[in-house]
Amino acid sequence: MFERLVMTQQRRSAGFRLAALAIPTVAALALTGCGGSSSSASDAENQEFSLTFATSNTVESPYEALAKQYMQEFPDVKITLNPQPNDSYDQVVRTQLQAGNASDVLVTSPGSASGRSILPLVEAGFLEPLSESAAALVPEGSEALFGPDGKVYGLAPEITVVGLVNNDTASAAAGVNAFPEDFAGVLEQCGVLAADNKSMFAVAGTAAPNTGLLGMQLAATRVYSKDPDWNDKRAAGDVTFAGTEGWQQALEAVVDLKDAGCFQKGAEGAGFDVVTKALVGGDSLAAFIPGPSNKQLKTTAEDQDFEVRVLPSEGGPDEDFIYASANYAYSINAASKNKDAATTFLEWLAEPEQTKAFAEIDGALPVTGLEDFDFANSAYKNVADLVLNNRYAPLPNSEWSNASVYDELGTGVQGLLTGQQTPAQVLEAMDAAWDQ
Repeated sequence: MFERLVMTQQRRSAGFRLAALAIPTVAALALTGCGGSSSSASDAENQEFSLTFATSNTVESPYEALAKQYMQEFPDVKITLNPQPNDSYDQVVRTQLQAGNASDVLVTSPGSASGRSILPLVEAGFLEPLSESAAALVPEGSEALFGPDGKVYGLAPEITVVGLVNNDTASAAAGVNAFPEDFAGVLEQCGVLAADNKSMFAVAGTAAPNTGLLGMQLAATRVYSKDPDWNDKRAAGDVTFAGTEGWQQALEAVVDLKDAGCFQKGAEGAGFDVVTKALVGGDSLAAFIPGPSNKQLKTTAEDQDFEVRVLPSEGGPDEDFIYASANYAYSINAASKNKDAATTFLEWLAEPEQTKAFAEIDGALPVTGLEDFDFANSAYKNVADLVLNNRYAPLPNSEWSNASVYDELGTGVQGLLTGQQTPAQVLEAMDAAWDQ
């Protein structure tokens, strides 16, 4: 359910900085009443193309919902939908692209962190450059993640905030009427909850994407808020994971959370299904999952309130910092024989009505019109100040040298949960993966 997987401070001043997030979510609501009249109508007649996207459960995804809406608006258009299981999506798409039988439109991710990422796919010659409408959705400072040489190869449909998703209803029932303001308060609250056979956090210990996300969240305030250029320095060889105090502190904090009883019993052997059940059942209050998951959880438990929160920093609210990025993008297959139809579709997707609809379906923030977003009446009200005051960065793994670095973080945190690895060993493995 939740497998949805840095710029400088001055670059973040213009708005969201788009980057990859290697854990896709899908939405629980069908699209209704979006779109309206479109300038694409006359161009879209009598055309067809195919669309491949990742899915992780049986709930209709926003990619599918918008494709169906497009066909409803333009009945002469046929879109062949090719959903693929998320856990094998990267390999399937790569194999199809190499074989020359991939879909016309593909869901990719900005940056270079995974097998579906834009930069390595462009380098291999698999993607088609897009028009100005796609470029307009890339905020200043993020262009390099969407393609080299000033070209754009992906259209970003939404912004995903990654922090904690908290069951506020379950928190109140457990006597947690005020969320902890700093990391010490989190550890203290964990002990109180553990004494009542509950946990502050639910973790999918067998799922490296979830444990990796836990590790990166702890690095937000310990590394990236203090040194936004850390990734650039690592690429230049000026720093290492193992030699950076902030990264050492981040992984030591994983052990601190475990020792304080912050995770559910048996967390090291749990999958995503356990996280879902724990949050909905109120046995755990929060999880390290993407913000859009609040929508899915709300659909499962309509009588409960799920809200997005920040993992408290060691220094309290004044030092809080969160991740926000475009997790996926639409791209066009360079070998497509239906590029005109695919381009027309992407032009339609770039219109404000569609970007707003995508975010609403998926429970995310819109990639356009954020200045008018109603934070106060949304699941994002507790992180509004961080977003509006530019206290965020993209997930850092979008700029890591290869996907293996994140894999080493995820499996390494698993080792911290079982006691089979130390923070130093995990960081050394990440450095080795970076340099391979």
